[in-house]
Amino acid sequence: MLKNFLMLSAITFLMASCGGDCCKTDGKTETSATDAQSDGKHFGEIITAENAMPFDELYGKMASTDSLPMKVMGTVGEVCQKKGCWMTLVPSDPKAEPMRVTFKDYGFFMPKDLSGKKVVVDGFARTETTSVETLRHFAEDGGQSKAEIEKITEPKKEISFEATGVVIIN
Repeated sequence: MLKNFLMLSAITFLMASCGGDCCKTDGKTETSATDAQSDGKHFGEIITAENAMPFDELYGKMASTDSLPMKVMGTVGEVCQKKGCWMTLVPSDPKAEPMRVTFKDYGFFMPKDLSGKKVVVDGFARTETTSVETLRHFAEDGGQSKAEIEKITEPKKEISFEATGVVIIN
């Protein structure tokens, strides 16, 4: 028992005496997954912007398939104003359609003030038909007026994205 106490004391002393330098490599402190998730920029799985495709290229990639795993970089248009449970990415061409991004298993939510920020999303893009009921629900969550919501009368074929991870890059 005394031997264990002395050993634990020695280890504690050594760790405390390094002043945190033992956690550094090349003069930089390593970032753990926990640190990344609490930095306000990473949501869901920890991802980077490396190898992300610009959003404007997505529609060309999806032309011949109904589902693809991918990492996409784009600008946030809207965010669900109730919980942050979805957002849209907007293309640079104002005539092109935005893409709705939801989050796998509602495992994480986005800040509601994210509009205009650049993000990278990693997950699956899918071509699907969204029902009138769901489109109206999204419009309500987005803060649209009752008159705007009532104008939604047809289902919509669109590309949606289910993200497993998101990183805000600016």
